[in-house]
Amino acid sequence: MKKVLQVISGVVVLAGIGVLIIRRINTRRSLDRVADNGYETAHDVLFPKRNIRSRKLRYGPVHPDMN
Repeated sequence: MKKVLQVISGVVVLAGIGVLIIRRINTRRSLDRVADNGYETAHDVLFPKRNIRSRKLRYGPVHPDMN
């Protein structure tokens, strides 16, 4: 029984790591596509799955506020 639990735990851990890697790859691809298009591309073109825009969304070069 102990060996079976170890095998199941190993499979679950590998599946979790696989999901994290796939998410990271997809995020990187999306960000690369955004970078290739430049900052002037419309938000709905870059992120068609998102219906609600963030309030922090800004177009163009943004300089951080100096506090």
